[in-house]
Amino acid sequence: MLAMVLRSPRAIQISVHVVRAFAHLRSAARANEQVMKQLEQLEDRVGKHDADIAALLRAMRQLIGPAKTPSRGIGFLADIK
Repeated sequence: MLAMVLRSPRAIQISVHVVRAFAHLRSAARANEQVMKQLEQLEDRVGKHDADIAALLRAMRQLIGPAKTPSRGIGFLADIK
């Protein structure tokens, strides 16, 4: 990490911040998995009875899923002639 190379107090702080950010992302991913499991269980219980509830659950799953944003390239475009 950065603190191994620079060995400054600021580098140590940044390294700790990066580790905490990854830990937060991991816990958010676990929470998302739990929500998805609960939606699947709910769909199994009521999906057989009512098509409207099943459609609502599908819409909720789409909202929770990853965003479908197009990725942009890194850098800039130059007009070289």
